[in-house]
Amino acid sequence: MSSLRKAVVATLLVHVLHFVRAETILVNNVIVPADESTIAPAVAKVGAQESNATADLFEGETLQLTDAVLANLTNLQLSNVTLFSFPDNSTTTEALAKRTSLGGCKTYPTDPYWPFPTTWALLNFLLGGALIQTVPYAASCYDSFGNYNATKCAFITNNWINASIYHTEDPTSVNAVLFQGATCMPPGFVPSGGNCTLGGYPVYAVDVRNVAQIQLALNFARNLNLRVVIKNTGHDFSAKSVGMGALSLWTHNLKQIQFFQNYRQGRYRGPALKLGAGVQAFEAYEAARNNNVTVVGGEGRTVGVAGGYILGGGHSPLSSIYGMGADQVLSMEVVLADGRFVTASENSYPDLFWALRGGGGSTFGVVTSVVVKAYPKIKVTTMTYAFATGPTVSINQFWDALRAYFEGFIIYTEAGNYEYFRISKVAEGQYATDMGPWFAPNMTKAELETLVAPLLARFKEIGVEVNPVYTEYDDYYDAWYASFPVEPWGSNAIRQASRLFPKANWQNPSKLNATFDVIKNVVEEGAYIVAFNIAAAPKTGYPDNAVNPAWRTTVLHAIMATLWNETSTEAQAKAASDRLTYGWSQRWADVAAPYPGVYMSEADYLTNSFTKEFWGNNYPRLYRIKQRYDGFGVFYAHTAVGSEDWKMSEMILGNLPSQNSKLCRV
Repeated sequence: MSSLRKAVVATLLVHVLHFVRAETILVNNVIVPADESTIAPAVAKVGAQESNATADLFEGETLQLTDAVLANLTNLQLSNVTLFSFPDNSTTTEALAKRTSLGGCKTYPTDPYWPFPTTWALLNFLLGGALIQTVPYAASCYDSFGNYNATKCAFITNNWINASIYHTEDPTSVNAVLFQGATCMPPGFVPSGGNCTLGGYPVYAVDVRNVAQIQLALNFARNLNLRVVIKNTGHDFSAKSVGMGALSLWTHNLKQIQFFQNYRQGRYRGPALKLGAGVQAFEAYEAARNNNVTVVGGEGRTVGVAGGYILGGGHSPLSSIYGMGADQVLSMEVVLADGRFVTASENSYPDLFWALRGGGGSTFGVVTSVVVKAYPKIKVTTMTYAFATGPTVSINQFWDALRAYFEGFIIYTEAGNYEYFRISKVAEGQYATDMGPWFAPNMTKAELETLVAPLLARFKEIGVEVNPVYTEYDDYYDAWYASFPVEPWGSNAIRQASRLFPKANWQNPSKLNATFDVIKNVVEEGAYIVAFNIAAAPKTGYPDNAVNPAWRTTVLHAIMATLWNETSTEAQAKAASDRLTYGWSQRWADVAAPYPGVYMSEADYLTNSFTKEFWGNNYPRLYRIKQRYDGFGVFYAHTAVGSEDWKMSEMILGNLPSQNSKLCRV
């Protein structure tokens, strides 16, 4: 019998003999009250001088699980300490042996090795009470979890779509509910007779406040072959933060921020901000404004800047002048799959540092903080306008005006601009577009007016009158806050896909015609478009990292969405879903060839060629690094690096891998 199986069997025998209540813990096989005296031995305080950290560790990062701590717990004869231990030095050999002994699938609640409630209680004690048993966000609308509350249900229902701030504060709620299984939606969003089950939501979540909690949870999950997911805010088109039977690490509350006036790391000398993994865009931007600097982040207010945003690359209203969010990173603190806490930088774990900047979240480790460059305070001018078909604008005039706008994409990005615009089919034969906003960093109103004067003149020639509204701001934060409202949350009746269209298509008239036509065609067929005129190859250069090379050669990132009614039949939903992937998305890919490129964080869930589309030539190196740091297969996320080694056991609509199913090796 393997050592792991012996440990599990011993665990089960102990649990048959001892029932551990929520307020107690087993020490020397005796039930005692769980208080600070019993929890404290699970944590050691470690300073930056004892690590490779390039900046002071946050308080939560100094609280760590170490070999000395484990030895102390063993000396206390605390039951089942081996479940929380680090692997030995022969990581690769042990990983392979463990894979063989545990079988091809993750451990699930119906499996014999699934932890008993008392084992979870022990984990909770060592975590200091941070373990949360999942109750889905909309459970108050049903009797399933014993917490029915009509008032709370009404609030959740009224704020389900247009208030992401509430979802991000929940331990397990995610945007991509379709792939979770949509097992607990408010009654107004599901057909009559809907109910509430756990589905693809994790069984437990850890409210992470320090590094030791992450280490304990990872060691526990690795030693028992449990699925691990990571949720920061839940902003995600691909359900990377959920998984049936999983233990979730909820990093949302790692909110510390520290400003450095003169940070020194590698070749960099200058201001920087250290951001906890849970810091959201509005918090990062506020901190930058308070310190009279500017940092690169996304347009979404509640997106976690230091989490999946940066790890996936992170495009920004500032990308055309400063590059991607991942380009700003100077160092990162991270807990690896083996439970060890390390600093990744140019000089410490440089291969991991390369991979983490653009290689994707939930893949190589759990990042607890990042240090990012800060730039001087800048002024910004914005412009908004809108036009639509109607009595004064024909369909031809509408598309001609949009085509005129497309022609200037290279000019606008070379000026450092970023435009965020939408195109939609309002009704049969009726179309609308709005610019919301045209974002011009480091430009005055007069300078932006000069830049867009030829375009507005062309609109007038075509016969489309717009009334542009210009606003000049002294600070980036004010311009950003006024321009981008709180982003909407997901629905179980929507799917998205995207494409990074290459700049080369704008340098070839026939290619530009073809590009515009395929975008126009999908709108005519019902697609809703959200798009960004953006370039991520700033004149000052960019670092070597894992960011998709396609970002360096694009001037248009476009997202399309297909929607159906919540009450649609499965056949109707499947038809809409398949049209997105096999029809519209394929046409976009064809016109962008031979330059494959998709932004992984806003991609088609069913992208089969994701290794090439998301990372290009970087993928082989990323895969090698994945195997080096996670030979155990602890971290899995849909379409993440190494995910091709796994498969889900069930499908949604016949071909969409369901996170409400078992995860097994291929």
